[in-house]
Amino acid sequence: MLKVTKPGSADFLAGGGEMGALTRAFDWSASPLGEPGTWPQSLRTAVRLVLNSNHPMFVWWGPELVQFYNDAYRRTMGPERHPSALGQRGRECWAEIWPLIGPQIEQVMSGGGAIWQEKQLVPVTRYGKLEQVYWTYSYSPIDEDGGIGGVLVVCQDVTRDVVAAAALREREAELARVQQLGRIGGLEVDLRTGFRNRRSPEYLLIHGLPPDAAQETHEEWVQRVHPEDREAAERKFRDAVAGDVREYSVQYRIIRPSDGEVRWISVKSTIERDENGKAIRLVGAHSDVTEQVVADQALRQSEAEFRTLAEALPHHVWTATPDGSLNWFNPRVYEYAGVGTGELDGQQWGRIVHPDDIPGAFAAWTRAIADGKPYEIEFRLRRADGDFRWFLARAVPARDEQGQIIRWIGTNTDVHDQKLIADQLAELNATLAQRVEEKTRERDRIWNVSQDLLLVSDRDGIWRTVNPAWTRTLGWSEAELLGRTSEWLEHPDDGSATRAQVGKSGESEATVRFESRFRHRDGSYRWLSWTGVSDQHHTYTVARDVTAEKAAAERLKATEEALLQSQKMEAVGQLTGGIAHDFNNLLTGIVGSLDLLQTRLNQGRTDNVARYINAAMTSANRAAALTHRLLAFARRQPLIPKSVDANALVVSLEDLLRRTIGETIDLEIVAAGDLWGTLCDPNQLESALLNLAINARDAMPDGGRLVIATANAKLDGAAANTPALSPGEYICITVTDTGVGMSAEVTARAFDPFFTTKPIGQGTGLGLSMIYGFARQSNGHVTIDSRVGQGTSVRLYLPRHQGKVDARNAPEVRAADHAATGETVLVVEDEPVVRAVILEMLGEQGYRMLEAVDGPSGLKILRSGARIDLLVTDVGLPGMNGRQLADQARETRPDLKILFITGYAESVAIADGFLQPGMEMITKPFDLDNLSRRIRSMVSG
Repeated sequence: MLKVTKPGSADFLAGGGEMGALTRAFDWSASPLGEPGTWPQSLRTAVRLVLNSNHPMFVWWGPELVQFYNDAYRRTMGPERHPSALGQRGRECWAEIWPLIGPQIEQVMSGGGAIWQEKQLVPVTRYGKLEQVYWTYSYSPIDEDGGIGGVLVVCQDVTRDVVAAAALREREAELARVQQLGRIGGLEVDLRTGFRNRRSPEYLLIHGLPPDAAQETHEEWVQRVHPEDREAAERKFRDAVAGDVREYSVQYRIIRPSDGEVRWISVKSTIERDENGKAIRLVGAHSDVTEQVVADQALRQSEAEFRTLAEALPHHVWTATPDGSLNWFNPRVYEYAGVGTGELDGQQWGRIVHPDDIPGAFAAWTRAIADGKPYEIEFRLRRADGDFRWFLARAVPARDEQGQIIRWIGTNTDVHDQKLIADQLAELNATLAQRVEEKTRERDRIWNVSQDLLLVSDRDGIWRTVNPAWTRTLGWSEAELLGRTSEWLEHPDDGSATRAQVGKSGESEATVRFESRFRHRDGSYRWLSWTGVSDQHHTYTVARDVTAEKAAAERLKATEEALLQSQKMEAVGQLTGGIAHDFNNLLTGIVGSLDLLQTRLNQGRTDNVARYINAAMTSANRAAALTHRLLAFARRQPLIPKSVDANALVVSLEDLLRRTIGETIDLEIVAAGDLWGTLCDPNQLESALLNLAINARDAMPDGGRLVIATANAKLDGAAANTPALSPGEYICITVTDTGVGMSAEVTARAFDPFFTTKPIGQGTGLGLSMIYGFARQSNGHVTIDSRVGQGTSVRLYLPRHQGKVDARNAPEVRAADHAATGETVLVVEDEPVVRAVILEMLGEQGYRMLEAVDGPSGLKILRSGARIDLLVTDVGLPGMNGRQLADQARETRPDLKILFITGYAESVAIADGFLQPGMEMITKPFDLDNLSRRIRSMVSG
C-alpha cells in the first residue's frame, strides 16, 4: 500500500538516487506546479513510481508538460539536457524532435488513449553530436480529477538491438548472395568406378573446364593439380578413402586448362560408405580461395615484418586482443622487467605498474576498449633493479576492412627524464616573478657599477640610455649625452666610423666589433673598443676605454721593432765576422803566395814557383767553395735542374762514399724499388750527400754504421716535422748514422751559417746550411732528428717529377781533341778583368772574338750581319740582364747557342724552363780548362 501523504508533506520524494536528490532540491515554487506539498495525489504517485524504478521512465505533467525523470532515464541523456531537463517545459527541452513526439503527447493528453511505439527512430543530440537513436516506448495518460493530468513514459533505448538486427539481416542477405554467387562447385565421384559422374557448372568454371566437359578419371584430376601439391593431395584423398573417415578437407593448387592460371582450391568432402565401411561415393564442395590464401600469406608476411620491426625498436612494443587482453611483448619489455620471455602476460602486467598508477591506467584502458578510441596515458613501471620510471603508453586499434577492431598495438616510451625536466620547469615558472625581480636588481647594480660604457640607442642612432661609466670616463653628464647621436663626440680623423658601424649592426642581428675615439670633456680623446648588437627597435653597445692599452701596445711595438733591429744587426755582425774571418785566411794564403812568387821572379829565381802557384790556387778554390756554400745557404746559387733517378745517383756514389768514410764504418744503401723521379741539380745533390757522409764519419770516430735509404713520401697536410712543405708527393733520402748525436740545442742551430761544433780549422760551419739552401731552392726541405749517444738521422725531401730521367754523365768534348777552326764567339761581360781573361783564352784556342761591355752594345753586334757561333754572356749585367739579351738575340738568331756565366742567381735563374734548348750555364769562379771544354762542346754540337 502507498503511504498516504499529508497535505503539505514532500515525503513522497524520498529515495530515487541522484534524481530523487535533484527533485527534492529543485525550487518548485517558481514552477507552474508550486511546492511539492500542493501537488495532486496522482502526480505524487507517478513521480514516486518513476523515481524508485530501475527502468527508464519519464513524466510530463500539466498543460506546460513539466518534466520528471529517474536515474535510469538520466543515463540516456547527454550533458546538453541533464540536469536542466528537470522541471523544464517539454516543448522547450525537446524542440528538435517535437514535430515527431508532440502529436503523440497531444493525443494522450486529449484523451486519445495510450500510445505504444516499437523501434521508433528518434534523432537526438547527445554529447555534441546528432545520434540516430531507436526507442521502444509507451505514452500512458495519468488521470487527475476525471481528466488527463499528464503523461507517463516507459521507454527503452533499443538502438543496439536495432543496429544488430539490421546487421544480422544484412549478413544473412549477404550469406544468401554468397551462396548464390559464391561459385561453390559441387562434385560427386563414384568411388567404385573412379569416374566423376556429376560436376556442377560452378565446379567446371572454378577448374577452368569447358561447360560440356566429359567425365574425367582420377588420373586426369591428379594431372590438373599443381606438381608441388600433387603428391600430398592424392595421398590425403587415398588415405581418406582407405580409412574410416566420413568427412575430410584439403587445400591445393590447380593449373587451370582454360588459361594456365594457378588457383588455390579448398575442398570439403563427405564420403558415403556401405554397411561394411567401404567407400562408395564422395560428395565434395570446391571453392576458389586464391584471394584468401594470398591475403593470408600477405598477412603472415606483414605479421612477421611487424614482429621483426617491433623486436628491433628500442621502445616497449605490445599487442592486445580486441577485448583488451595483452598477449605479446617485444624483448625490450622483458629486458626492462628482468623476466624471461613468456613469463609476463596481461594479468601479470600489473606487477610492474606502480600501485598508485594502476587505477588510472586501468580506467583509461577500459574506456579505450569501450569506445575504440586511441589510448594514451602516463604511468610508472618498475625496472629490474626495483626503480620506477615514467612511461608514456600509447595504443591504437588495428581494424579490418569492415572497421572491426582485430587487435590493439601499443608502445611504452620512457619519458622519465622529460617529466623531471618538466617538474623543474614548473618549479622555475612558479618562482619566475621572484627571479625576474632579482635579475632586475642585479642588472641595475651591474649597470651602475660597471666600468664598461653601456649604451642603448634607437635605430636612428639617437642615444636613449647610458650608464654612469660614461660620465666617469668622458666627463659628460647623462643629460648632455642623451637625445643626441655620437657625431659631436667623434674624432675628426675617424669621420663617421662609429655611426657607420652602429648602422651596420642595425642591418642584422650579428655582433659588430670596432674601435674609435671619443672626445673627453677636457678636450682630449679616448680610444674606445666597441661591441654592438641590434634587435628590431634598438642597438645595444658596450664600450671599453682602451686608451692605456693602446699606448702600451704602441710602446711594446716600438720596443719589439728595436729588439728586432738589434737581432738583425747581431745576425749580420755574426755572418760578416764569419765571412771576414774565413776570407782573411784565404786572402792571406793567396796574397802571401803571390807576393812570394813576385819576389822570386824579381830575383830571377824560378825554384818553388809551382808550389806558390798551387798554394794560391788552393786558397782561391777554397774561397770559391766558400762563396758557393754561402750562395747555397742564401738559396741564390745557380742550379741546373734535371730529372734525376735518385737511386741510380746514390748507387753511383757508393765507391766514393766508402773511400770517404773509411773502413771502420759500415755503409748500407737501401734503395726503394719503385722510387719516383725528382727534379734537381744532380751535382748539388751529390755534394749534399757527400757532405752528410763526411759529417756522419766525423760523428763516428770509433767506427759505426751509415745507412742511406730512399723512399716515396705522400704528405696530405703540413706534417709536424716538415711544416715548410706543401701537401704533395716527394722522394725522401734519409742518411742515418750511429754516432755521438747532438743535443736539442745543437740540433736547433745545425742549419745556422758558420755554426760548427768542430775544432777551429776543421770546418767552416756552412755544410748543413748549404744543404738546407739547396733543398729549399729545389722546392724541398731537410730535417734533422738526433739524440745524444743515439746517432743522427737527416731526411732530405725533394719534390716528385713525372718527366723522363736525364743522362747523368754526357760525354764531354775536350779542347785538345777539337781545335777551333775560326768559329766566332761574342763575349758580353761588364767586369773588364773577367772579360779579358775569357778573350785571351779564346784567342789562344783559335776562336774569332767579339766583345761588349753591356747588354745594349752586345745586342747591337747581334743585330748586325756578323757571324756569331756562340754568345757567352754574364747573367747579372747592369740594365739589360743576360737573359733579356738572350731573348732579344733569338728574335733575329733563333738558333743561336748561348752560354750563361753567373756567380749569383735570383730565383728566376733556377726556375723550370730558364735554360731553353741550346742554352747552358757555368758558375763563377770557373776553371779556364772547364770553360774551354764547355765552349768547344757547344760550338761543335
